[in-house]
Amino acid sequence: MPSPLLSVNNIEVVYHPFIMVLKGISLRVENDSITTILGPNGAGKTTLLRAVSGVIKLYRGRITRGSISFLGERIENKEPDKISRKGVVYVAEGRQVFRELSVEENIEAVAYAWGSSDTDTVYKYFPRLKVHRRKRVGYLSGGEQQMLAIGLALLAKPKLLLLDEPSLGLAPRIVHELYEAIRRLHEEEGITVLLAEQNAKKALEIADYGYILENGKIVLEGPAEKLREDKDVKEFYLGLKPETSYRRAKWYRRKKRWI
Repeated sequence: MPSPLLSVNNIEVVYHPFIMVLKGISLRVENDSITTILGPNGAGKTTLLRAVSGVIKLYRGRITRGSISFLGERIENKEPDKISRKGVVYVAEGRQVFRELSVEENIEAVAYAWGSSDTDTVYKYFPRLKVHRRKRVGYLSGGEQQMLAIGLALLAKPKLLLLDEPSLGLAPRIVHELYEAIRRLHEEEGITVLLAEQNAKKALEIADYGYILENGKIVLEGPAEKLREDKDVKEFYLGLKPETSYRRAKWYRRKKRWI
């Protein structure tokens, strides 16, 4: 089997002083693929992306065990800026953009920082931004701010794009538009994507492979099409068997086969 683009091997992550969040996580992200990490809020999805990108240190977290390799090189102890320069670019949850600047000024500032001149790529995949290019970002909708955050990451020429909950709090129409852009970026630009999501339905529509994370552990993994057909995934993540009462929902939760 060829070496993966990203390999996470049995890592444990602890937040200061002793809160263990990830408990022996291992996964692979193949080159030219979309891999998704699914799970409920608090499962450890964001912590995993922070660990891969190196920003875990900024949140008083540390990798206490295991290794992370990108293109065959160990990166788990490197600084975030060095990891990003290698091509691992993290788009954090929360739409971290310069809200006091216009769309155009955001793009120019980040392009200057990365030494990039290919700003048209941002507008190509997110044409809404071109319409509002002179508008202050703080006045954009949440979906447009998310598009800008991903667009700014493109200026770094990522080999691996880490996306943390890109659909969070967005209307279904905007989520569809956003995911269509992610799919096109993968297909047309050849960008490998590692996507953390609670919206399992949308993530599994575009993903090649998926992992389900609960309580800091991987409880299920497999090709996306296989996960879409899994009975537990259908019931607990795709909502295809809605419950009629809280009592019954608790009973079904105890019947998850990975608990």
